[in-house]
Amino acid sequence: MTTPDALAAPGPEDARASSGDEYFTGSATARAGSVIGADGTERAIPPHRWRFLLYSAIGLAMFFVSIEIGGKSTILVDHVLTLVQWVLGAAVPWVVVALVAFGTIRPFVTGSWRKGALRTVFALANVVGLVVAVCAAAGYYPGPLANPDIGPFLWEKLAIPVGLIVPVGAVFLALLINYGLMEFVGVLVQPIMRPLWKVPGRAAVDAVASFVGSYSLALLITDKVYREGRYTGREAAIIATGFSTVSATFMVIVASTLDLMHHWTLYFFLTLVVTFAVTAITVRIPPLRGVPDEPFEGVDHAPEPVPTGNRFAHAWDEAMRALAGAPGLVRGTWSTFKDGVLMSSAIVPSILSIGLAGLLLATYTPVFDLIGWIFVPVAALVGLPDPALAGKAVAVGIAEMFLPATVVAGHESEVLRFTVGVTAVSQIVFFSALVPSILATSIPVNVGRLVILWLERVILTILLTAPLAHLLL
Repeated sequence: MTTPDALAAPGPEDARASSGDEYFTGSATARAGSVIGADGTERAIPPHRWRFLLYSAIGLAMFFVSIEIGGKSTILVDHVLTLVQWVLGAAVPWVVVALVAFGTIRPFVTGSWRKGALRTVFALANVVGLVVAVCAAAGYYPGPLANPDIGPFLWEKLAIPVGLIVPVGAVFLALLINYGLMEFVGVLVQPIMRPLWKVPGRAAVDAVASFVGSYSLALLITDKVYREGRYTGREAAIIATGFSTVSATFMVIVASTLDLMHHWTLYFFLTLVVTFAVTAITVRIPPLRGVPDEPFEGVDHAPEPVPTGNRFAHAWDEAMRALAGAPGLVRGTWSTFKDGVLMSSAIVPSILSIGLAGLLLATYTPVFDLIGWIFVPVAALVGLPDPALAGKAVAVGIAEMFLPATVVAGHESEVLRFTVGVTAVSQIVFFSALVPSILATSIPVNVGRLVILWLERVILTILLTAPLAHLLL
């Protein structure tokens, strides 16, 4: 039986398809026919155009359609993750340990641990992460790790889900990024994305993937597209630090902890608006403004075309251009899966080491109480009750985005709880997972820039959210 991949695989006559633009010259008309594109040039029709419609539809359904299965309502890729965990059974913890071991050993084998002080620190910290992973998989939590909010939280709520969702989700990401959907959507929303956030229209797919899926999967998209030359370094940095927030499913957990589920619709959409409004500001000020606007080293930049005339026709043309150079289904998903495994193996050791350090500081030291005083004047300015508590709550978010909710949970002021809940999501930058995830990519942002961005985003979010909370609640 002929498989979809066999149908999609290019034959000898289609060898030119891999070079993208060369395929659209009209020279292949004997095989595929030709059309006049929206720009007036003759373009060959790529074979198997059904791939664009079918693969894109499947990819969208996997990440953006939520259904209830077994009493659990979530997106389809999350159900696939549940199935994978069920199949692996008791082996799940040790699969994650294997990922951590691979990610810990790899920098020493490749020599990348010598490329700068920060890489050395993270490589050595990963050794600690490996020890923590082995202990956790064995059910042994010594010392402060026994605290349910530290050891078990890191392992069960972060390390295992992130470790598995990135490779599993990567299989379906290929359907979103390889077969023309990003180009099609990009042309349609370009009039909004470029003026507001200074990024190509195709970044809209990244943004939505974060809110309905996972920031780690969105970062995988961003990193892959950046390395292919379709984003510049500045564009990739803007997307990674401006759109790669936690998913809507995790926002439900935050809202539940803060007793805000009766305001869920308001909380979700206001968080979405505030997060993107803050990003529109941060792209215009340092440090993001100072990130080099250059393509990945050794790769030619492929800027998004600026269409004139019928925008839908141009969107279709660009989708067909991408489809002509797309790999077969098996090759495309295998490539993205390998990228997912590499990213997962880089992220999880850092979660269990750098993230652990942040949680220990937040739990057993006054560090975040002191940092919180930076935000007390801002909280007082917008009339938040108990500004000192508000300051500590948002400060602890840099360690782990869920911690602010635990600090103000049960507080009598709904305005305070609502503002902290929005800030926990809109801040985007936190050390238990997001920072290691970004540093595991090729995106040109360092720790210093990330910390400054976190500070900017927290202040701007409080200033935007608190007045709205006073008005709407």
